[in-house]
Amino acid sequence: MNKKTAKRMFIFMCIAPALILFAIFMIVPTIEVFRMSLYKWGGFSNNKLFVSFENFKKLWNDMNFIHSLQNSIVLIVVVTIVTMALSILFATFLTREKIKGNSFFRVIFYIPNILSIVVIAGIFSAVYDPTTGLLNNFLGVFKFKGLQKMWLGDQQIAIYSIGGALIWQAIGYYMVMYMTSIASIPESFYEASALEGAGRIRQFFSITLPLIWNNIRTTLTFFIISTINLSFLLVQAMTGGGPDGATEVFLSYMYKQAYTNSSYGYGMAIGVVIFLFSFALSAIVSRVTKREVLEY
Repeated sequence: MNKKTAKRMFIFMCIAPALILFAIFMIVPTIEVFRMSLYKWGGFSNNKLFVSFENFKKLWNDMNFIHSLQNSIVLIVVVTIVTMALSILFATFLTREKIKGNSFFRVIFYIPNILSIVVIAGIFSAVYDPTTGLLNNFLGVFKFKGLQKMWLGDQQIAIYSIGGALIWQAIGYYMVMYMTSIASIPESFYEASALEGAGRIRQFFSITLPLIWNNIRTTLTFFIISTINLSFLLVQAMTGGGPDGATEVFLSYMYKQAYTNSSYGYGMAIGVVIFLFSFALSAIVSRVTKREVLEY
């Protein structure tokens, strides 16, 4: 065996365990989801009836699913825009400005990210409590009683209350990531622009944002996928999809159909739609945010 063949064998032996685990726990289950979406099956018996694409036809006319899809899109758009904007602004402020206790603020902002989603659900359930909650009491102290709401009980705003918890949980993590990127930008760039008369806002849009754009683009796709997953966990822990389906997201609806309503095949059809939706959304985001990479 020559050196080239030995090297290839060594590389293959190194990556083989990871490939095997990936196939067992990712590829095979994904194929199984696609296969089971073509069956009518309760999930607990051996009576599987092949119905081809009937589950997808039913899904197309299922208004409950469409409503859950709308809720998911609202969360993805609102949470992503607000979280990314605040994370970048806080990262720029804490990195570029001389603030006492910079490290302290970095730790404080990051703490929500290390908390369990169940703990976050408990915290915000208490914050949103209509009688003893911090939010309504805070509004009452400052004479804004007209703004007091049933934050998790009002169908019009409940989904945005869930979004508020997701934003609070994620800001610190992405802020720290952007702080690292901003700190690596040479100070000479800002000094040269200041000599040319550029202010802080112009420096942000002409230097900071373009030079960390590749990092933003990478984290954006990751954040959207994590929002889809975390919204399911938070909804399950805080509202269970209520009131009257107002906070139902498509993952929670899939879970209920597959494991509560004994419609496993139909639930897997929803899973296929979510799978394709996630990939399509990731591809669109990657395409829209594609820019020439700036090096320094």
